[in-house]
Amino acid sequence: MTHAPAFPAPVVLWSTAEEDRAGKPLLVLLHGYGANEQDLLGLADVLPAGFAVASLRAPLVSGPGFTWFPLTASIDYTLDAVQDAATYVQDWIDSVRADHPSVALLGFSMGMAVATTLLRQRPADYAAVVGLSGFAVDAGGDPGFRDAELDGTVPMFWGRDQQDPVITPDKIEFTMAWVRRHVKLTKVLYAGMWHGINQQEMGHVSEFLTHEVLNKQG
Repeated sequence: MTHAPAFPAPVVLWSTAEEDRAGKPLLVLLHGYGANEQDLLGLADVLPAGFAVASLRAPLVSGPGFTWFPLTASIDYTLDAVQDAATYVQDWIDSVRADHPSVALLGFSMGMAVATTLLRQRPADYAAVVGLSGFAVDAGGDPGFRDAELDGTVPMFWGRDQQDPVITPDKIEFTMAWVRRHVKLTKVLYAGMWHGINQQEMGHVSEFLTHEVLNKQG
């Protein structure tokens, strides 16, 4: 099923030098459609200093940027494509996981779809998930998504603006049902943010990550 070997070697930007990463919880940033690994790295400056932050580039070229999988409304979209993207990220995380006591995920827009897919593929592997202005994909019972194993214990933060013009109502509806059933949810709505990220939200994300990840490190 997986086509990951045809993908390019991962391109990763880190927030800190290599010697400063080992032993810190890993936080993986997953950008949105048409962006790149530089798009979210600036968030590292406003996130808790206790993390080693890595921003990963999506493997497919899309215009001047990159995408994890074809847009859900396009004829090329498949659930396999979503899983291939997640496997690509999973393989990279596996290559560095031994250096870190835990791994958390932060995805913006389509990156949130990838982050939640990673969790759904390996429910025991992630300390927390942050989703910003995004969605979870409707997997339709696909066995690659182990939703039945997600019993509401993994903490997840979901921030969005109800006026977001990009994420369609059907995606919000599915995601709402999914998060309520499968994760320990912190959900916050922001006015005037549209399809973006604001300072108030990042304050909440920092509090969430400190409480749910850093404060729980042995």
